[in-house]
Amino acid sequence: MTTDRRRDIAESAASKLAGLESGDLSGVRAVVGFDGFIDSIIRVVDQRHSMKPDDFRPVTTITGFADRCAAAAGKSTNMELHVVERRFGGNGPLFASAMGSLGASVTFIGAVGSPDEPTLLSPVYQPMADRCERVFPVAPAASTDALEFDDGKLMLGKTASVQAVSWQLLKQTVGLDTLMELFERSTTIGIVNWVMLQGVEGIWRGLMDEVLPELTRDTPRRMFIDLCDPAKRTDEDVRRAAGFLTELNSHVQLTLGLNQAEAERMGQILGVDIYEGPGNQSLGSAMQHAAASIRARLGISCCVVHPREGAAAADTQSSAWFEGPFTARPKISTGAGDHFNGGFALAQALGLSLDECLAAGCATSGAYVRDAASPGIERLIEFLRDLPRSQVG
Repeated sequence: MTTDRRRDIAESAASKLAGLESGDLSGVRAVVGFDGFIDSIIRVVDQRHSMKPDDFRPVTTITGFADRCAAAAGKSTNMELHVVERRFGGNGPLFASAMGSLGASVTFIGAVGSPDEPTLLSPVYQPMADRCERVFPVAPAASTDALEFDDGKLMLGKTASVQAVSWQLLKQTVGLDTLMELFERSTTIGIVNWVMLQGVEGIWRGLMDEVLPELTRDTPRRMFIDLCDPAKRTDEDVRRAAGFLTELNSHVQLTLGLNQAEAERMGQILGVDIYEGPGNQSLGSAMQHAAASIRARLGISCCVVHPREGAAAADTQSSAWFEGPFTARPKISTGAGDHFNGGFALAQALGLSLDECLAAGCATSGAYVRDAASPGIERLIEFLRDLPRSQVG
């Protein structure tokens, strides 16, 4: 992608967002669920300078951390974990927060409750709730230790409490009539973290059996699904999930979001070569082919593949690539993908072109990792108009 082309797409997306009427953003009505984790953002201590809590040199790379772990084999070791902060997390809450911060009207349903009162919002989630129109806690939040390094992160999740989330629990806690009302007025349905929630497939089935066929067709409506790193799930599990995606698309236009590793796994399971083509093809061309081949094999409306260098997407009409604003020194990396998803889904609901949706997603994520905060619409527009070059390599 040339610099001029990248700048033109970003400026076009910024101009369309800046030209929205006051009600256009709030007219994007999203229902998002169903997980919830409280994240401990952690740095691994390499060498202490003093015993002051934050006076240390951290382990900066995942490889360095892996080497430390490998060196302990047969001997054991002790590693200090410094908790930088505790904040709300989970793919659904972060996706909802991103869309809400940008101005969409968001309803979140999921495991964001307190340990003793599952239907009472955990105070950790109040910042998310402040960005949402409505929040329905249905189970206690789970927890994640997010070990952050300069080249990535390791998410160590403790998932027991989110396993309670099921279609039956949603009907008991929220009520089928309320669920029907929420989905009827929705323009975006976001369902993420299939990999960690055993109840997601039951929720998909419940929606297809009891909700989606009853919704009016007057409202343009899309569903955004992110499976969220299916590496630990079996091939049979992934094939079954893929079948659900195809079936869901017969009820609602479905977009599947994948990172590069997830696209490789999905391609393997589906029996498609996502890197088909000349060996010297650019990353952008390779990722466009990956998105197009997975979309076609699943028979869904849209597929998005986002490596760290940018993002590609394919729908039934075209494909596109956008070079992202990757930074080697993020203030935070946990939640970057969820913010990409939120920005992309918002732009998609607003009717932006495919390459503009990619620009909005990349910029939402880029602003988030630099600011360690979800951007508002003004910050997104500003970031698009002064989009940093990627620092990859």
